[in-house]
Amino acid sequence: MGRVLVTGMGMVSAIGNSVQENHESLREGRSGIGKVAYFESLYASLLPFGEVKLSNEELKSAQGLRSGNGYTRTCLLSDKAFAEAVADAGLTQGQLSSFDTALISASTVGGMCLTDQLYEDANCKSRGSEYLDAYGCSAHTLKLIKRYRLKGFTDTINTACSSSANAIMLGARLIRSGRVKRAIVGGVDSLAKYTVNGFNALKILSDSPCKPFDVHRDGLNLGEGAAYLVLEAEEVAAGKRTYAQVAGFGNANDAHHPSAMSDEATGAIRCMREAIDAAGIHPSQIGYVNAHGTGTQNNDQVEFFGMRELFAQMPPYSSTKSFTGHTLGAAGAVEGIYSILGLVHSELFPSLNVHEPISGAANAPVSEWKDGYHLNYVLSNSFGFGGNCTSLVFASVN
Repeated sequence: MGRVLVTGMGMVSAIGNSVQENHESLREGRSGIGKVAYFESLYASLLPFGEVKLSNEELKSAQGLRSGNGYTRTCLLSDKAFAEAVADAGLTQGQLSSFDTALISASTVGGMCLTDQLYEDANCKSRGSEYLDAYGCSAHTLKLIKRYRLKGFTDTINTACSSSANAIMLGARLIRSGRVKRAIVGGVDSLAKYTVNGFNALKILSDSPCKPFDVHRDGLNLGEGAAYLVLEAEEVAAGKRTYAQVAGFGNANDAHHPSAMSDEATGAIRCMREAIDAAGIHPSQIGYVNAHGTGTQNNDQVEFFGMRELFAQMPPYSSTKSFTGHTLGAAGAVEGIYSILGLVHSELFPSLNVHEPISGAANAPVSEWKDGYHLNYVLSNSFGFGGNCTSLVFASVN
């Protein structure tokens, strides 16, 4: 069984409209969380968000799309990140249309980002808009299939905040089993009244930039974005530039509570351990953990407890959600790419806004960008509502 290699990456988030722009922001410690320009909501002027710095019209123009085609903001963000990833991997149209190429995407809100328009259409208060077939979770995937003429296996995953991490895991498993030669994997979510109102009802939205792993953390910031990775079997990636290997993955469900993790970190510990075991390494070989790190009281305490249980000596860790906000279904892929950037460039990216770490100074998260930090293996955590927990291990290909 050959290795599963990452040969292409594409993304758009609050800190950049490409992988390169995101990388520059991480290096400079530049957060994208703040006032919104395009998201319309009662809370738009009251709460900070991680909003992509492009309007829908700018996204359409950048992707050569016309108005009136039923593309929601979710569809537009996914198209931009997908196009960058396949171009980065140098995939031809023949390869995209091959039955050996799979697409596994992910989203939680899908076309429900148009919450008001959905209400109008669903209750026959409109004459029927261009978005009638765009409200489902898989609408953006169907748009990608049609536009890029994909013919192979496709799927859309919604396991809350672990969605795109599970898309990466499924793509890697399809390649390892010989069912496909390559898989384009990732996810997307845009800001929506539907999700903002829901998280606000849970009382876990912060009115200031989030502080993951800080004693005084008081909630998360919602963000938006899209990220895709091109995974290819080692035999078809020969001679191509490769970023990293998807070395291991683990998924578990503690089934503890609809929106909270168990205090014992049952699912978190199990998925981290499974991912490390699947990579065939010892926990001590993990050089960095990109933590789920939402900034809520429950998540950060449980995740830190789980890492302390698993690692005899805590590796460097941080939460890059302090840059982007919580991008929900896109988070696993966004943070997977950040983990790979750290691996490739021998860098550690910080947790912002941490002034009093919950762990004390000895096991505090990374507080500033560091270069020249050689990494062989990195772990990326994505923990979803309902206890659906996924961890990914990326390995250096050098």
